[in-house]
Amino acid sequence: MTDAQTGKPPRTGQAAIQRYLRNLESSPGVYRMLDAQGAVLYVGKARDLKARVSNYARVSGHSARITRMIRETHSMMFLTTRTETEALLLEQNLIKQLKPRYNVLLRDDKSFPNILVAKSHAFPQIKKHRGAKSEKGDYYGPFASAGAVNRTLTQLQRVFLLRNCSDSTFETRTRPCLLFQIKRCSAPCVGRISAEDYGALVGDAERFLQGKSTAIQAQLGRDMAEAAQSMEYERAAALRDRIRALTAVQSVQAINPKGVAEADIVALHMENGQACVQVFFIRGNQSWGNRDFYPRLGGAESADEVMQAFLLQFYDDKPPPRLILLSHGAEDPELTAEVLAERAGRKVELAVPQRGEKQELVNNALRNAAESLARRMSESAAQARLLEGVAEAFELPAAPRRIEIYDNSHIQGAAAVGGMIVAGPEGFIKSQYRKFNIKGTEITPGDDFGMMREVLTRRFQRLLKEDPDRQTEAWPDLLLIDGGAGQVSAVEGILGDLGVEDIPIIGVAKGIDRDQGKEEFHRPGARPMALRMNDPVLYFIQRLRDEAHRWAIGTHRARRAKQALANPLDDVPGVGAARKRALLAHFGSAKAVRGAAMADLQAVDGISAAMAKTIYDHFHAQG
Repeated sequence: MTDAQTGKPPRTGQAAIQRYLRNLESSPGVYRMLDAQGAVLYVGKARDLKARVSNYARVSGHSARITRMIRETHSMMFLTTRTETEALLLEQNLIKQLKPRYNVLLRDDKSFPNILVAKSHAFPQIKKHRGAKSEKGDYYGPFASAGAVNRTLTQLQRVFLLRNCSDSTFETRTRPCLLFQIKRCSAPCVGRISAEDYGALVGDAERFLQGKSTAIQAQLGRDMAEAAQSMEYERAAALRDRIRALTAVQSVQAINPKGVAEADIVALHMENGQACVQVFFIRGNQSWGNRDFYPRLGGAESADEVMQAFLLQFYDDKPPPRLILLSHGAEDPELTAEVLAERAGRKVELAVPQRGEKQELVNNALRNAAESLARRMSESAAQARLLEGVAEAFELPAAPRRIEIYDNSHIQGAAAVGGMIVAGPEGFIKSQYRKFNIKGTEITPGDDFGMMREVLTRRFQRLLKEDPDRQTEAWPDLLLIDGGAGQVSAVEGILGDLGVEDIPIIGVAKGIDRDQGKEEFHRPGARPMALRMNDPVLYFIQRLRDEAHRWAIGTHRARRAKQALANPLDDVPGVGAARKRALLAHFGSAKAVRGAAMADLQAVDGISAAMAKTIYDHFHAQG
């Protein structure tokens, strides 16, 4: 391989970087370092591109990580910006998109749930909300998890008796539901409470979410005393129950800071080239849960580098609070705060507290981060030993870093699906799980071989299209198939037809009497083998197979349930929600619509002669 312009071997490392200096400007911008195959190694931003690249061109003075990255660099790309802030934003977008090997990368990008008090109805509904805040109402959050939201919603129902039913359910109720019977709802749907009194409950619930629970509790106490004095004992008892429920809510709050009304607490612990970041959410002087994150490190980054990268990626798709309390400062705190403020549309303060309650909050988060990382490292070590055991048991060249396990599920061919799960050094990688709705019309119902052919063909054709040179970690090191010699031979043939012949395949068969623990393992060109009953590798493979089976069964049930709820009218061109309602109201069922004559269809409001013909032809063309 030679340089296209000079005919000489291509330059790498400092020599490759040096050739860009002559034409570089001293302006803000973003640079990318690429390897010989064109894969992006690193994305960085600079206030002065020429000065930054000059640093990389130096022979000495680099950390081991930077030295390794420079040695692999074959070419570079540059984008200039007007300001350093623009460069920082562009850098983070490229990191998220390209996932370079040497950048710090936040691997968990799930959105966080909120509580929504929907205000589009006379009797507001309280519910969990995730995603864009487009619905009219007041949002409270974020909460660390759906479980934290559900617990808070249950507590709010007990104390404030707010409805959580949909507007359509609300409009069609004729008598109170079970939630009213168990004192979780005030039944506004059937007039058991006035709009004014219900509005007062909504106001109390919102004050609670804003952290004013003590004032609410005091008011409830006064109301209970007045009711008892007026001998309204039933009302007094109801108020007593609400006070007890509110006390129970306050008692389960792990952290109730008095001096911090709203903040995110971000604590970073690094050890042995790994990192854990704990984020605690404080809203309304209450803790709304915490979540741990394990960013991928590129090498020997400093804590300030990791903290800045985490903050910019974490708040990429969610608004930051006014105050963020940190265990470590960001590499460039002023610029980071400026970017976060621009995203939030208001000032954002980054602080590393040194004393008082705020420091105690950070120390608590830091302790959680250290404990979480210790547990993860222990689990990773055990997982690594299991993967090494798999390599030894099945004579693999190295411990697999990505195992893909496949299974099918159907009932006599109906609602057939294929499932793929993924496991690696960190356990099950659920974000990589995939489901395959079997689409092949030529597959005989119940043909497991045909289904497996479709699943694997679709999976590996996509891999070959997206990453033909196997530059990413998306390619598996091992395939586990639920089946014996026949399935293994079939899979070997399927992959061979696609030109993929170097991925080990293992079939897991039930073995004698189909008992767990007596599994037989089949490999291409090898005799069946078994593992001893108490072998940890055997238990590990059983867990992988069972997880694949669970995933495939769950996916199949979901598809079957969706098919059961499907309405034949959904497939008729031009029939939307309004026309479907009109047809069902007129005929009573989709079956009656299917058998109706054209003249009867035209009698329905909103159904023209042309639409009646479309509906009639749709059903009769299908036979």
